[in-house]
Amino acid sequence: MITSLFRKSTPINYSLVVILLLVFFSLIQFEEKAIASKTLSIIYKMSMLSVLIASLFIVNFIAKKNGLTKNSSYPILFFILLLGLFPTIFKTPNLIFANFFLLLAYRRLASLQNLNAIKQKLFDASLWICVAALFHFWCVLFLFLVYISIIFHASRDYRNWIIPFIAMFTTLTVFVLAALVFDVTWISYLMETTKTNFQLDYFTNNIQNLALSIYVVLSLYFVFSMIFTLSNKPMILQASYKKMIFGFFIGVVVFLISISKSNAMLVFTFLPLSILCTNNIEYSQNKTYQEIVLGMFILAGFFSYFSQL
Repeated sequence: MITSLFRKSTPINYSLVVILLLVFFSLIQFEEKAIASKTLSIIYKMSMLSVLIASLFIVNFIAKKNGLTKNSSYPILFFILLLGLFPTIFKTPNLIFANFFLLLAYRRLASLQNLNAIKQKLFDASLWICVAALFHFWCVLFLFLVYISIIFHASRDYRNWIIPFIAMFTTLTVFVLAALVFDVTWISYLMETTKTNFQLDYFTNNIQNLALSIYVVLSLYFVFSMIFTLSNKPMILQASYKKMIFGFFIGVVVFLISISKSNAMLVFTFLPLSILCTNNIEYSQNKTYQEIVLGMFILAGFFSYFSQL
């Protein structure tokens, strides 16, 4: 029944997912401390909500436009349920914005499979990754995904290999100039985030630990399920799926080495994981299996979310 509802993309499905996002976002705001200016508070929260809604539709676009999933609403459903696993994401604007720009980068990298405008896509993806790094520095590691994409699609042209450096220099130049004009402390703040921390000692309660455990089990199952069945996928899509797998592991590394660690930092793995989860149930012919997997995912997302309010 659940799988039948989201098996196709319809306005009703999109509405349900957006409503679910609005509920998740709104309820968590009751935990937030009030900002001095009410107008500023409204603008601040509406900007985060707008970016989250835009992120949903970018996830949907990446999955469908590049043939990574069938014509279903599963990718955005899995994405919002993963957000529900770690509701602190809704209170962390720098991660919301960083992930949004990473999604824009994924959009350009995924479209490389058609081999059109390769240099422009590589530059755009690199630029978006560098912009994401301004919000969370270690997102810069996703530049490795750009080089992986070059290896898959355009390794023979040596000029492609220097494009990420050009994008990095462009972003850094604009950022430094803006900091010198508006607020020089932006530079020191960015430098502070370049530090690393490998300790997992940030848990404040058992629910956070449980949520992370659920995430680990789910992600290991779906990621390795894709790895072991990758050879059965259409040849034209194998490079794209590999990029999703690499993107997932890069996101995990970002989480592991970031200095201000929290479960919310796993948001950088949500796009690839959503696509891998969708692919898993879409290509299964067992309807009972599909219902069980999706049902367990929904229960995990809702339980984790409401337990952490």
